[in-house]
Order: sequence, then C-alpha cells, then structure tokens
Amino acid sequence: MKKAYIYVILTAFLFGTMEVACKAAGSQFDPFQLTFLRFAIGGLILLPFAVAELKKNSVKLTGRDFIRLAGVGILGIPLSMVFFQLGIMNSNAATASVLICINPLFTMIFAHFFAGERLNKYKFIVLGIGLIGLVFMIKPWNVQEGNTVTGIIYMLLAAVFFGAYTVAGKVSVEKMGIMAQTSISFILGSLVLFIIILITGKPVTEGITDNAWLVMYVGIFVTGVGYFCYFMAIKASDASTGSLAFFIKPAIAPVMAVIFLKETILWNTYVGIGCILIASYMNIRFQRKENELKDSGY
Repeated sequence: MKKAYIYVILTAFLFGTMEVACKAAGSQFDPFQLTFLRFAIGGLILLPFAVAELKKNSVKLTGRDFIRLAGVGILGIPLSMVFFQLGIMNSNAATASVLICINPLFTMIFAHFFAGERLNKYKFIVLGIGLIGLVFMIKPWNVQEGNTVTGIIYMLLAAVFFGAYTVAGKVSVEKMGIMAQTSISFILGSLVLFIIILITGKPVTEGITDNAWLVMYVGIFVTGVGYFCYFMAIKASDASTGSLAFFIKPAIAPVMAVIFLKETILWNTYVGIGCILIASYMNIRFQRKENELKDSGY
C-alpha cells in the first residue's frame, strides 16, 4: 500500500504542474499542435505497457474495438484536451487547474443517463458542493484579472468532454484494461487531431527544436509518466486510492502557478478549492463504499 501512495504523490505532482507547463508551452506553440504532441508522445510511452496488458489478459482487439477506441479518443483529445489547452491560454493556470478537476461531476451526470449509474441523494450533495466551488472559482460577479469568460467556457467544455470520455471508455476498459484503453485512445485521438491540423494548415513541428525541453516535459513526464504513475497507483491499490491524486492536484497546481507564473491567489480561489476538494473527497469515499458493497455481494 505504501507503494500506491508513492505513485499517488508522483501523479499529483506531475498533474499539478500540468497547467503551468502547458501555459508556458502554449506561448510557444499552437494549442492544437501542443495537444497533438502531448498525447501522441504520452500514448506511445504507454503503448509497451498497453501491449503487455493485452497479452496478459489474452485480449485480441477487433475492428469494432478500434472504432470504439477512436470514438473515445476523439472525445478525449481533439475535444476535451484541445478545449483544455485553449482554456489555459485564456485564463489563469490556477483557475484552469481547479476547473478541470470538476470533470468527475460531469462523469456522474453522464453515467446517470448512459451507464445506468443512478444519481442518488449522496451524489446530489457532492454535485451541489462542487457547483458551489465552481461558482467561487469563476466569481462571475467580479472576474479575476487574468481570467476571461472565453477561457472559463473552454475549461468547462474540457471538463464536460472529459467526463464524457470517462463514461464512453468504461466498456473498453472492462475488456482490455485501463492502460491499453488509455494508450490506444490517446494515439487514435492524436491521429484524428493530426488530420485536423493538416486540413486547417496549423503547424506540426515548428518550434520543437527551440523548445524541446517543454515538449519533453509535457509529453513524456506530465502525460506519459503522469498517467503511468496513476495506473500503477490503481494497480497497487484500487481506483479510489488512485483518484486521490486528483484530490491533491487542486492544492498543488495553484502553488505552482504562484511560484512559476507569479499569479495571485485571491480569497475566492481558496473557497473554490476547498469546496472542490471536499466534493472530490466525498466522491472518492462514496465510490469506495459502493465498491465494498459490490464486493460483499450486496
């Protein structure tokens, strides 16, 4: 179990630096280009582990599996993560880092309608607290300098599509495992994004040589190693324990934004972070209890 918590901390740290690194890189790259590079590299890094997982589970992918994974990848990369990068470039990194963490709230909503996981009183309480945190983070009555309405809308769309990505991937996860599902959906989603980039005439390789360390960090470490540590945390414990990384991340990212981007954290940000941390913790606890009941046969 100690090993699991080490992976959780590594995941939280790497994901906690994501918005700061992506904001720094975003000033040098087109948002579509950076998203493509991030997830193409990250997906390829995870691929050997994905192949090993498929072999271990004796899973052979069919054409229908690849079509399903492409659909999952489109939700995750050309939609969610492109909006994520656009949101970072149009808002403070601290705000963006917390707003993306509300995606489990949208996952619950999508799961209610499409996965048969009914909303109950407890989940409504979690949703309510999360939405209160969202309001304080946005502070619509007096938007913080550095944040924009456009950026906030982009981040909310990123969270919505990531919630849809999570629910859409549940079928493939059950068949092939989380490492394989993530790696292949990242690669296929990146290929779709690459086609979009070619059609729209956006840059693909420009600026990589001059900013190689940024590309390597967001691609290899944040995306590749970050997701690997997350999956290893789950493997060494369970999904609820692995999810603790997303509980810790909103506390790390704003600190990174203050240190490296000289952003200012106002009182409403602390309130918003607090509410979202509470909602995340309650959601993790509820998931763990649900899993325990399922395992006991109730």
